[in-house]
Amino acid sequence: MNVLPSEKQRQLLAELEGLPEEYFPLLLQMIRTYRDSVLLKPAADTFRQGWLEAQAGETLPVERLWEGIDVE
Repeated sequence: MNVLPSEKQRQLLAELEGLPEEYFPLLLQMIRTYRDSVLLKPAADTFRQGWLEAQAGETLPVERLWEGIDVE
């Protein structure tokens, strides 16, 4: 187990040290929102959600799926 912080971790900690503590709750919320937006959900969860949407009729025609995509 690596207990020494990486250079990026040291940079983040240095930024935190210069930030007033009253901003911490908002910063935590931003970090969690960012993490949730970039991490992939497990395939089973994604399939389950898609299946529920399909059963509820939340679908699009195939033609609409290609809108805005330039195909040569």
